[in-house]
Amino acid sequence: MHKMTSMHKQETNTFEPPLVEQAFARLRQDVLAGTFEAGAKLKLDELQSAYGYSSSPLREALSRLAQEGLIRADERRGFRVAPISEDDLADITRMRVMLDVPALREAIAQGDDAWEADILAAYHRLEKVESRLSDGPVILDNDWSQLHRAFHLALVAACPSVRQRVWGASLFDQAERYRRFSARHRKTARRKSNEHRKIMDATLRRDADTACALLEEHILSTQRNVLAALKAAQSMQP
Repeated sequence: MHKMTSMHKQETNTFEPPLVEQAFARLRQDVLAGTFEAGAKLKLDELQSAYGYSSSPLREALSRLAQEGLIRADERRGFRVAPISEDDLADITRMRVMLDVPALREAIAQGDDAWEADILAAYHRLEKVESRLSDGPVILDNDWSQLHRAFHLALVAACPSVRQRVWGASLFDQAERYRRFSARHRKTARRKSNEHRKIMDATLRRDADTACALLEEHILSTQRNVLAALKAAQSMQP
């Protein structure tokens, strides 16, 4: 019995996600991080060499990324990373405001003590990581980015609409490419801890009007920063 238990523990500890999930997670991270340039063609043979997966899990991963809007699929030209443009950013921003701001208002109305505790914990983890980082752009740190996402999702976690939360999370991820683009072209460091603290404090006070106004401004400020970075990048082109 002891031997069987040990074998079961060993099998559990060595469990790995299916290849499709592994391929999807790695490709998604690299697309969000800007490893592939906007508009770049994603060739299967090159991806196979880079990641070590066969074509089947890679095709499935690419199809899922296309559904999320992070890449574009074309029957004749294959897959390409979604382009970066002012119009696309404006659309993402508009939809985030439409979904996330009402979601926060409903979360404030519906949230319980556990929801509040989760927000506090998410903010604490985010702030601790940010305090340990150098003066460079925090957005380019993968740990910070994951905790940043977790904090924003925690804010709206009590919203009763599952679709609203899922679509909001997808739009947050689509905006991540733009946040990283802006950070790479920024001349000065921009830390967000104070903005997040104000949103959290208003949320926990159940001050829905203030919290929603702060969140909307937080989202719009990302758009303004990216637009400035896009203009700066364009001015440097020959």
